[in-house]
Amino acid sequence: MTKLPMAEKTRLQVGFMRLTDAAPLAIARELGFFEAFGLDVELIREVSWANIRDKVTVGALDAAQMLAPMPLVTSLGLGGLRCQLLTGLMLNLNGNAITLAAGLHEQLGEGGGPPAGPVAAARGLARWIAGGGRATFATVYPFSTHTLQLRLWLAAGGIDPDTQVRLIVLPPEQMVDSLARGIIDGFCVGEPWNSAAVQAGVGAVAASGYEVWNNAPEKVLGVTAHWHAEHPGTHLRLRLALMRAAEWLAAPEHRRRAATVLAAPRYLDVSEALLLPALLGKLQYRRNGPVVENADFLVFHRYQAGFPWRSRAESLLRQCLDLLNKSLTAIEIETLVAASYRTDLYRDCAAWLGWVCPSRDDKVEGIHAATYDFEPGVRLGADLFLDGRTPDRAAPDPVARPETAPQ
Repeated sequence: MTKLPMAEKTRLQVGFMRLTDAAPLAIARELGFFEAFGLDVELIREVSWANIRDKVTVGALDAAQMLAPMPLVTSLGLGGLRCQLLTGLMLNLNGNAITLAAGLHEQLGEGGGPPAGPVAAARGLARWIAGGGRATFATVYPFSTHTLQLRLWLAAGGIDPDTQVRLIVLPPEQMVDSLARGIIDGFCVGEPWNSAAVQAGVGAVAASGYEVWNNAPEKVLGVTAHWHAEHPGTHLRLRLALMRAAEWLAAPEHRRRAATVLAAPRYLDVSEALLLPALLGKLQYRRNGPVVENADFLVFHRYQAGFPWRSRAESLLRQCLDLLNKSLTAIEIETLVAASYRTDLYRDCAAWLGWVCPSRDDKVEGIHAATYDFEPGVRLGADLFLDGRTPDRAAPDPVARPETAPQ
């Protein structure tokens, strides 16, 4: 391959949210990756995921950072709007956490005091609820990895998410204020809002998203199927620029510069101190508590992070359908997943960049406790769930996994 296809459109508007995992978009703009591929991209900050979905659907945005389940559920019409969306690029794995009101968290350990790990926190919450406590939790969108992670964490403590707690939806940037005002008792959200709650003294992290679901699919680059059909060359260049940005972000020595970029008013408009915990993989779970290190807290490039696995899409879709007690036939699921998670589009980019990528679209999910070699040159990360179950609700896997226990 010697020459990229022509860009049908070079001036683009791409949506993003005030989240640390918007880094590939900001870096691609500020470090010239978009420009290198002949694109003039204006990044548009949005306040809610519903806004992102709606504006991409009606053409007000060319593309956007999206929640990983969004192309699937919007194509199916879940959430009240139906439009065929697709992705050819995952933007990141992980990056979320479950945070409780600081005062509540302090009560949940055995015999009082803070709990020693994610499951202990969930079990402590179950005891609190059994004693008459009433809890309201917020997630960012009904069909999101956040919602799935929160429900998995609650269930690990023996709590029925449908009957024993109240679940509501709030925009990410409203979480900390809502927690401080007592409107909610906890939330699952992406960074930097967990760190913001901890540093303000109003929240304590009960579990990182990674601890609930290792290397969970988090954000994607989403477009409508119609836009892709009209702009295949532009879409290719957009994906290539973001893949280069993700590759740049993979270097630990670049993460502090990424924090400086993201802190700017046009992006997240927060202090670098709120951005560095996720970018460096060093989170404080409680104010004045120890730092909990996890290099995989937020992954942009390694473990084939950008590859839109159809097996992951299927697991997301099945879990979202479970929320509504709906089902689809195996053929319907296969057709929807193939149309929404376009592995062929990723492979096109990998070929242009000379990158090795998976030759298969599917992998076994939920059974790997550590990094492993999927194929020659393709190394993947752990993918266990907190309760040891696979995404299709199969029996618990016998692999035991330790808790991260902040003290």
